[in-house]
Amino acid sequence: MKMISAIIKPFKLDDVRDALEAVGVRGITVTEVKGFGRQKGHTELYRGAEYVVDFLPKLKLEIAAPSDQVETIVETLVETASNNKVGDGKIFIYDLEQVIRIRTGETDQDAL
Repeated sequence: MKMISAIIKPFKLDDVRDALEAVGVRGITVTEVKGFGRQKGHTELYRGAEYVVDFLPKLKLEIAAPSDQVETIVETLVETASNNKVGDGKIFIYDLEQVIRIRTGETDQDAL
């Protein structure tokens, strides 16, 4: 099992969610986050004063998936979250040692 964590632009969420559902993803967790990378923020004008926005709003998606689905999920994320511009986001994949469904006590694949 793997945990896939993806940082995407907020306006891409609906497209990504629909595409993930189409490839069989049954659940995702979405968190509003802020950060910067190569994009390094930007300046804005507010009430006549210019200020720097260092941390840009993003969404963090977390998907627990069987190892055999990871490649399909990653391809789907890359296709639907991309604008081919700086700041499109990143995908992180790491091992998931154990999953337990609280309600039933099911573990691992059964809990997904």
